[in-house]
Amino acid sequence: MTAPVFVADALATADLRDGAFVLDGAEGRHAVSVKRLRPGERVVLTDGRGHWTEGVVRAAEGKDRLVLAEVAEPVEEPVAAPRITVVQALPKGDRGEVAVETMTEVGVDAVVPWQASRCVTQWRDERGQKALAKWRATAREAGKQSRRVRFPEIAEAATTKQVAALLATADLAVVLHEDRDWPSVPLATAELPADGDIVLVVGPEGGVSPEELTLFAEAGAAAHRLGRSVLRTSTAGTAAAALLLARTGRWS
Repeated sequence: MTAPVFVADALATADLRDGAFVLDGAEGRHAVSVKRLRPGERVVLTDGRGHWTEGVVRAAEGKDRLVLAEVAEPVEEPVAAPRITVVQALPKGDRGEVAVETMTEVGVDAVVPWQASRCVTQWRDERGQKALAKWRATAREAGKQSRRVRFPEIAEAATTKQVAALLATADLAVVLHEDRDWPSVPLATAELPADGDIVLVVGPEGGVSPEELTLFAEAGAAAHRLGRSVLRTSTAGTAAAALLLARTGRWS
């Protein structure tokens, strides 16, 4: 099994010339009191932005202090290509965190929360900031659990016009949509770029509205479908991203 991952925010600027590092605070507490790491076990440290290194546990002190030895200078994991961004319409309840968690696990690079016209959930003022903070915390924890060293970026909530502008800059712009009155093609047969940016839009429970589809089409996006079944908004992005990651070779 691969070594557990812990976040060290200042890793890129840490002085590691003597090969020692102390992990404390919330991450140290998790390592010592939850994971119960012992001397000799290996761990991975990352800042979540691609910088990472490995070390060996030398001692666990108290309840929240892990002393590491043999810590090498950090290296940076290359940015994966093509980059996959999922524009996720706001689901009801905790399904937004479920979507972020599973998309992080499969390897999505960025998630953009979208206030679609048919969204039941509304991110306004303090409630919106709390919800965004939950999505970001979910991405961080899921990134650690899935042994990633470059966590997905969770952007500020976007309007439909902002989503259209993002689609206009993409090398491949996709809207997941299945409707007999709106032509779509299987995502499994779409021509994919070798690099650049893929932007994938996942609509809300009520679907993407005709007005939104028209605006996105004008921005260069095409409607695609996954298969015969209709997925929930909280699972569609993960399924589509997995398909793209396999087809682009990022899973090979």
